[in-house]
Amino acid sequence: MSPLLRRDKNPSPKPSDRTVTLVGKPGCHLCDDAREVIVRVAGELGAAFEEKDITQDEELYRKYWEQIPVTLVDGRQHDFWRVDERRLRSALGA
Repeated sequence: MSPLLRRDKNPSPKPSDRTVTLVGKPGCHLCDDAREVIVRVAGELGAAFEEKDITQDEELYRKYWEQIPVTLVDGRQHDFWRVDERRLRSALGA
C-alpha cells in the first residue's frame, strides 16, 4: 500500500492524553524552578501534571535521590535537575 494511503495504527498521543510527573522534595529550589516550567507547559498544552515526594516514597527515594528534580512523561524519565521547556514541549507532541 502506498505510504500516502496507509494510516498509522498507533498515532502519537495528544498532549492532553499525556501526564507529566515531577519527582522532588520539599525545600528543593531546583524542584521549584522545574515545577514552574512544567506547570506552564502542561497548562498550555492540556497535559496532566502530578507531583511525587521522594521523602514519602522509599522506592522513589532510592531510585532518584541524587537526580531530583526528575521529570517523567507518562511514567518514563524525561529529564533531571533542570527542565528544558522546548524539549518538554517536543516530548508532549507540541
